[in-house]
Amino acid sequence: MPAIDIDVVSDVVCPWCFIGTRNLELALEGLPDVQATVRFRPFLLDPDTPPGGADLRERLRHKYGVDPDTMFGRVEAAARASGIPLDFSRVRRSVSTVAAHTLLRTALEVGGPASQGALARAIFQAYFLEGRDVGQADVLVELATAQGIDDGAARRALGDEAELARTREEASEAAAGGIRGVPFFILAGRFALSGAQPSDVMRSAVTRALTAS
Repeated sequence: MPAIDIDVVSDVVCPWCFIGTRNLELALEGLPDVQATVRFRPFLLDPDTPPGGADLRERLRHKYGVDPDTMFGRVEAAARASGIPLDFSRVRRSVSTVAAHTLLRTALEVGGPASQGALARAIFQAYFLEGRDVGQADVLVELATAQGIDDGAARRALGDEAELARTREEASEAAAGGIRGVPFFILAGRFALSGAQPSDVMRSAVTRALTAS
């Protein structure tokens, strides 16, 4: 069975990352003979988000200078096309994602790529479909334990300043390495695919990366 490693550079409050990740899942479902190992790497869309978060619409209005509600319709339509019932009326807060990324790395270390992937899906769904504040430690621990991650391990990771600093450093390295927008997919360690591409485009990219490897 052909095997491929896929790194997903993303942020858990990025709707295009939610869509792109789902499209990758659909692409891989269309390649049942391929063994894909998917790992998530951190990116901070807004590293200056305060620890307690901020009003999402005010944050976007300040950043882009337009009414953010005019931006949401296109994203919601793209999400629905991928089977995601995204409704931005539920999403009210812009939150810091350093803690979420730190917990995702913990999930990878203690449970492997499958555990990390399950937690990533749970965080995306909690934020975008349920409107939960995934910047809060208690919310993240609840999501992690529901995916089989030990409560103590999750809380230790979120309370470890060195681990949080490591997350910020990894996100900074991604930006310094030339990644300006997410999602960003690295296939087989050397082929790049940027953006929330349709599942057929992703499937073709995976096939080409396997052929070239």
